[in-house]
Amino acid sequence: MKLGIFLPLAGDPTRLRDTLAVAAPTADGTGFHSLWFAEHVALFDTHLSRYPYSEDGKFPLSGEAGLLDPFVAIGFAAALTSRIRLGTGVCLVPQRPPLYTAKQVADVDVLSQGRIDFGVGIGWLREEFEALGAPPFEERGPVTEEYIRLMRSAWTTDPVTFEGKYCSVRDIHVLPKPVQRGGIPIWIGGHTGAALRRAATIGDGWHPIGMRPPAMLGPDEYAAKVKQIHEWARRAGRDPKSIALTIRVPMEVRGKSAKAAAGDRPPFQGTADEVVADIRRYQALGVTHFVFDHTVQELRAVLANIDRFAHDVRPQVLRAAGRRGAGAPAGRGEPTNRVLRAPTKSASAKKASSRK
Repeated sequence: MKLGIFLPLAGDPTRLRDTLAVAAPTADGTGFHSLWFAEHVALFDTHLSRYPYSEDGKFPLSGEAGLLDPFVAIGFAAALTSRIRLGTGVCLVPQRPPLYTAKQVADVDVLSQGRIDFGVGIGWLREEFEALGAPPFEERGPVTEEYIRLMRSAWTTDPVTFEGKYCSVRDIHVLPKPVQRGGIPIWIGGHTGAALRRAATIGDGWHPIGMRPPAMLGPDEYAAKVKQIHEWARRAGRDPKSIALTIRVPMEVRGKSAKAAAGDRPPFQGTADEVVADIRRYQALGVTHFVFDHTVQELRAVLANIDRFAHDVRPQVLRAAGRRGAGAPAGRGEPTNRVLRAPTKSASAKKASSRK
């Protein structure tokens, strides 16, 4: 059982560095298995494209709330951590030059000493594709599949020769190679039929988002989609068990003195015992990796949620799995008892104050 955290790095640029500088070592030190970062190069005040993870089809961030580039964030986090794996959740592969992406992924794998997982998606925002001069939006599925084949070739062969519809190269060197032998694990995002086929035929894992209406992926729906993935894998001559099953969901561990919200309880949000029960329900379906979003994105709230999860939920989950740590080395599986605090001032702000 492996437990990860999605870290939102968007909004006020004066706080982004401190958010990452505090949250990454905290997640590493409390024994989480992985830390994940999203990608969007361009956002818009209004868009016609429908966001698949909200009921009204609107993206939750405005055009003014830019995101840090995930590979820059991963490189920074790699220097602050020693154990936790680092991943893209997700990288919008068809919007990017494939060899450039392959090199960035390999470079951060080298800097992190082999701790990278590569979550990929085909994208949903047509306006962003057009702004970036990417291949046709309608062809983003086939483009992604070809780019993945080229990237894997770039990670595992030298010199690289590849012939495709969208990209062809001959006898080129793309170095350094990743530390991880065989290349970087690729997790396929999405929950459509095409995404399931993609995960089954070319992915190392399936990495969908759930519990965000209309994309709920409740236990019955998730199990049905796993069945489809396994069928596609067998048709492709692959072992279905070789494909990691994951899910990313909003998570909030309610404090012991907090009152329950009115109405139905969202899965993965509630008391520690309720969140543990939700995790075990999906674990029984074959899920081995959970990645948690935070329902409140302010840094203090994120750290408090990490702290409650690390102390009240994670030990129960790992005891049930018969292990000391979710991917942590022996002796580092249990959370520390230190109190997690957000910085009140950035380092740059303190220096500015001292010069006055």
